[in-house]
Amino acid sequence: MGAPTTEKKTRTTSGKLRREVGPIGLLFAAIGSIFGSGWLFGAFNASVIAGPSAVFSWLIAGGMILLIALTYAELGPMFPISGGVVRYPHLVWGSFASFSVGFVTWVSTIAVPAIEVEGALTYASKFAAFTTASTVNGNIVHVLTPLGYGCAVILLAVFLAINAFGVRLFAQVNNALVWWKLVVILLVIVVFIFTALSTTTMGTPANFTSHGFAPGGMPGIFVAISTAGITFSFLGFRQGIELAGETKNPSRNIPLAVIGSILITSVIYALLQLAFTLGVPGSVLAKSGGWARLAFANDFGPLAAISTLAGLTWLAVILYADAIISPADTGLVYTAVAARVSYALARNKDAPAALARTSRFGVPLWGLIVSFVVGLVILLPFPSWQQLVGFITSATVISFGVGPVVVGALRREVPDRPRPFRVPGGDLIPLLAFYSANMIVYWGGWATNAKLFLTVLIGYVVLAVFRVAGRRDKHQGRLDFHAGAFWVLPWFTAMSVISWTCDPTSNPQMFGWVFLINVAVTVGIFYLAIRMRLPRHRVEANIVEVEAELANRE
Repeated sequence: MGAPTTEKKTRTTSGKLRREVGPIGLLFAAIGSIFGSGWLFGAFNASVIAGPSAVFSWLIAGGMILLIALTYAELGPMFPISGGVVRYPHLVWGSFASFSVGFVTWVSTIAVPAIEVEGALTYASKFAAFTTASTVNGNIVHVLTPLGYGCAVILLAVFLAINAFGVRLFAQVNNALVWWKLVVILLVIVVFIFTALSTTTMGTPANFTSHGFAPGGMPGIFVAISTAGITFSFLGFRQGIELAGETKNPSRNIPLAVIGSILITSVIYALLQLAFTLGVPGSVLAKSGGWARLAFANDFGPLAAISTLAGLTWLAVILYADAIISPADTGLVYTAVAARVSYALARNKDAPAALARTSRFGVPLWGLIVSFVVGLVILLPFPSWQQLVGFITSATVISFGVGPVVVGALRREVPDRPRPFRVPGGDLIPLLAFYSANMIVYWGGWATNAKLFLTVLIGYVVLAVFRVAGRRDKHQGRLDFHAGAFWVLPWFTAMSVISWTCDPTSNPQMFGWVFLINVAVTVGIFYLAIRMRLPRHRVEANIVEVEAELANRE
């Protein structure tokens, strides 16, 4: 794969991204990604797993993701580079550690535009046969039909085209779409609550207790965090990090985008869950036999279906329209981010150098093209929203888990480096953030995590092929296997063993013990990783390289 040859139309540069995203643009990129398809399905899925107590699932998930985000809010202004989730580990441990995180990050990021397209087409199935109901592992899912797959290809191509014309156009389009999404979500919350409390067409406050407040018990509250699309719904905060190299005044804009997006959306999501619980008609709940078996006509688009049952046809029309706009906006954002992750892998010398080249519009064009192709492939084994959401959650969160460890390592290696934003409390918040990441991965269950760790193994095969095939390529750097493998492999091994032996579904008696087991794993791996960091002169050399890249920005 080489660079384009027609200079006039696709002139490329080596690693030069443009700083054209302002504070609102960066904040809205994060909020725009958070409010994707997750809000359209999350309240329904969480209610099935945890009942009315799902409101606590949203709040707990928001708090855990906020802990992780705080560590990235410290790293982002220090090193405002695009693809930061992948680049930061490389500073401290070199290529093996950064590739271990980067490959999983890349795959999960590419999968997001695909799942957002699936979400949009699932709602649109009311009007055309884009999806069809199918039973997978005992659960009803809605899989793409040939018509749906063809439409998915077109939508993914539109995402690519908009991003190809530069980050400024991307930010302008995204800002407009985020305002729409905020208005629609707030409208749903207000209308559902008002209708439920003032009419008889929806539910009543009795919904919170009539079939049990927490029918799934404490495990249900926590399992919903990983499997209902709740954590997935918050993962968009990362855009404040991934687009850091393209924002003006990063020391101000990055913490604002990362922390602000989570605080704003946590409150909105909790209110949405309360509104949905109130909105389910009591007759529907009784006919279903409780929250765990909740079902009603057209529940492939649950919010719109509830609106129709309540006679709110006008709101249902808005929701069906938003079911296109919200996922499309998030897919647009993640298409940009996937290209930046491949850009970061190439800058780390863990992927072909062509992926780090940017077009005359200042975007990594080859990264966009590769992401588009791989996204189409991902749709084949995961043809439904429900089948993809758990995998994306575990894969993304385990990659986020490295950020807190990087914070601990850099505080020891370069303690005097200026930090425009510093997380207080020493190692406490980084440890809690790392613990949160490990727990969210565990709650995803072995059925999901088996695919995650298989992806990790595939990544290592890809790395071996890349190193052998390009052993004479000057683009390749040092692997630093010792610094990375001696803590990454024990971490992945521990998480896979815990997930397998203590699976919440097959071994529920171990559920409570994992809270304690993960304390030991978290503390042990955290300090082992810090101990295994590269020597100071190597870390400083990596930092100098990043600073040179930053100085080259327009």
